[in-house]
Amino acid sequence: MDNAQIIALIKREVVPAMGCTEPAAVALCTAYATEALGAVPSRIDVKLSANILKNAMGVGIPGTGMTGLPIAVALGALVGKSTYQLEVLKDSTPEAVARAKAWLAGGGLQIGLTKDSAEMLYIDVRCSAEGRESRAIIAREHTRLVLQEGPAVEGLDERAALGAPETAGESDEELTLRRVWEFATTAPLADIEFINESRRLNEAAAEESLKGNYGHELGKTLSRPLGKGIFGDTIFSHIISATSSACDARMAGAMIPVMSNSGSGNQGIAATLPVVVFARENHNTEEELTRALVLSHLTAIYIKQSLGRLSALCGCVVASTGSSCGLTYLMGGGYEQVAASVKNMIANLAGMVCDGAKPSCALKVSSGVSTAVLSAMLAVQNHSVSCVEGLIEDDVDRCIHNLTRLGSLGMRETDKMVLEIMTNKQ
Repeated sequence: MDNAQIIALIKREVVPAMGCTEPAAVALCTAYATEALGAVPSRIDVKLSANILKNAMGVGIPGTGMTGLPIAVALGALVGKSTYQLEVLKDSTPEAVARAKAWLAGGGLQIGLTKDSAEMLYIDVRCSAEGRESRAIIAREHTRLVLQEGPAVEGLDERAALGAPETAGESDEELTLRRVWEFATTAPLADIEFINESRRLNEAAAEESLKGNYGHELGKTLSRPLGKGIFGDTIFSHIISATSSACDARMAGAMIPVMSNSGSGNQGIAATLPVVVFARENHNTEEELTRALVLSHLTAIYIKQSLGRLSALCGCVVASTGSSCGLTYLMGGGYEQVAASVKNMIANLAGMVCDGAKPSCALKVSSGVSTAVLSAMLAVQNHSVSCVEGLIEDDVDRCIHNLTRLGSLGMRETDKMVLEIMTNKQ
């Protein structure tokens, strides 16, 4: 890939999001269907892939004080705007939430699993009102509209362009970790300074979280005397506190936008804040920080290309691996040390299960970023897990594909079991 293609890839994958991206994507699809209907629907039927349902069941919806899909769907129909994309619900107000609750009380919503698609990311919304009907489908990517039909639109059907259902494997995008490193460290600074918007948004989310009581308050707990007594007033504790704070707020449904990565706000947070906090307290230059952020985000994008948008593997593994690369660079490491940090991460965190988006994601993100720091520290001292250990091989790109094969193909039965447990609690 040339530099222009990589820049376009990053700009496509690193975008603002309000709230968890799975319910946001469902709300976005609902907005598309409502716009196609040309009226407020009296009935909405939503069919979802299992991974979308799993990631949307227990997460807070911004501005509502509620969790789960029903309120997200209702707001998507009543106030959602498709032009906002993953910030589709940013116009939600207390009045809009009251209207949405009243609409839900009418019993016009049905949500279930799809039987029409094997896509890991699939959202199918049908709306009706006064004899009119409309439909919208988002598939494979959180904002990829592949079908829109109804009386108020000309109609769109790009389902055939999806081809075979998405599976893990080699990506059409010709990235390697070496190419990621070369781009991040040599691209003209003016061409990559846009990545600093991720710093602005995600730092603001962390700072705002500390003003409220969000989720499990992990970030605030680490900032209190007990946390400082155990962790100390250190770069390490500051990294974990900032990262988990932003995640706390996001998973609790705060009206705070974050910069996402590969369709996940938590991944965007984990790829950004450890790098930002370390660079500030280590007194790295602005250029070094910019390049470290590009290295972190692009590494995460590269790994996700073969893992897939949604899988049984927790996304914090991917994003924290990216941040470990950025931290290694900020610590003075070169390519060989960055490759070592990736191997150290895979040796430690492979197999961390995704059991949906929810407040306790802050705990998993903290596990990921703490491991990122340890992996980077080992790497800059030229300590790397060797090829005789577990999933690790000499070739770092093969290590990455071992991880993504495990997370997507090897853990499919795990994914089914997780969903079964989540939907059959006593």
